Amino acid sequence: MTIDRKLLDILACPQCKGPLQLSPDQQQLRCPRCRLAFPIRDNIPVLLIDEAQPWDPAEK
Repeated sequence: MTIDRKLLDILACPQCKGPLQLSPDQQQLRCPRCRLAFPIRDNIPVLLIDEAQPWDPAEK
């Protein structure tokens, strides 16, 4: 199951309040500004800064 487009449109990065992008494998929400990746567990985005991992936009 994937995240609904309407939900993705209203979610924002908890750090910079910028838009988030869904990773190709649909397991993370990524913030291009902060370069953080937030996990999606059981189809629920975990938007806690402490749970975020560094993300390099050059990675796929």
